[in-house]
This record gives sequence, C-alpha cells and structure tokens, in this order.
Amino acid sequence: MENHRIFDTELERLTHKVIQMCSQVNLQLVDVVHALNNSDLALAKKVINNDEFINNLDIKIDKLCQKIFALQQPVASDLRYIISSLKINNDLERIGDHAVNIAKKIESLQDYNQLIEKLKIDEIGEKTIELFSDVFDLVVTHDLVFAEKVIQKAYEIKDECEEIAAKIMDEMMLQSEVVVIAANILIITNLYDRISSYATNIAESITFVVKGEIVKHKKLD
Repeated sequence: MENHRIFDTELERLTHKVIQMCSQVNLQLVDVVHALNNSDLALAKKVINNDEFINNLDIKIDKLCQKIFALQQPVASDLRYIISSLKINNDLERIGDHAVNIAKKIESLQDYNQLIEKLKIDEIGEKTIELFSDVFDLVVTHDLVFAEKVIQKAYEIKDECEEIAAKIMDEMMLQSEVVVIAANILIITNLYDRISSYATNIAESITFVVKGEIVKHKKLD
C-alpha cells in the first residue's frame, strides 16, 4: 500500500513537471516571436539565457520517469502516460531549442523588419503562439478538442511556411545582395515549420494517453 501511495505521488509530480515544462516553453515562444517582430535584442537574450533552465527541467523529468518505472510495474494506462510524458518532454525541449535558435538570428535581422513583414514571417510567428496556446491547454486538460485544433493549425502553418520558403528562394534568385539575410529568414521559417511538427507530435501523444490509440501519420477523426 505504501509503495502505491508513493507511486501516485510521483505520478502527480510528473504531471506538474510536464505542465511546468510546457509553460516555460510557451513563454519562450511568446518572447522569441515578439523579439523577432520588434527587433528586441534584450528579449532575444532573455530567451537564450532561459535555455539552461529548460534543459535542467528536461533532465529532471527524464530522471523522474526512470524513478517511477523503478517503483513498481505500472498498469496499462499509467504506462501509456509515463511513456508519452517522456516523448512530450523531448518534443518540448526541442521546441525550446528552436526558440533559442530563432533568438540567435534576431540581431542580424534587426534592420530588415520590412522584409520580415513582406514575407509574413511576423504573421507565422503569431500563429505559432496561437498554436502553442492550444498545445498548453491540451497538456493541462487532456481534452482532445485541443488535439484536433493543434493538428489543424499545425498543418496550416506548415503549408504557409512552404509558401514563404518558395518566396524567399525567389528573392535570393532575383537579388543576390540579400542572399545572407534571406538565408537567415529561411532558417527561421524552417524552425517555425519544425515547431509545428513537434506540436503535432504532442497532440498525438496526448491522444495515445487518452484513447490508447496510435494516431501517428494520420489525421484525427
């Protein structure tokens, strides 16, 4: 009985840590989008400095999952949750890394706000914030309505990122003098694309927790 109580306590800790991780990554995304759209180098530096906290939290979650596995053999539903928590944690850490990578490009782009607006990079950033707001709600509530929203918004962002990437390539072909700047904007576009992919992964993981079904590579009904 004592082991069971400890197991339940550790599961609660895991839930709290995953939500904390998601909250911190959400803040990173909000900050980096605003830093890019407003050429705010101080905010970009804040994002870069916060990466260490997220990395430490990532390690704590991994170790906590290992500890829970060591306590006793989890039943099927708990096992799904622990396995999914490991994967969600990994996806969140990657999103945090991408936020930092965007932040590191901001200084080189601070004189090119017009180009960023012309290519609608600022709009993609705002849509990414909206996407991750649904991710956060999904992680907290496990309400699959949010999973459907996440997957749909992620598809839309990916389509728009492909269109923007094509425009950037055209700009690079027409204006050789903007190749370096355009290349940095292309990298940021690709990072937003990848963030949307990780958001989809999280939606799939939560769906697996709730329904016990693997929905990878297919749309939710």
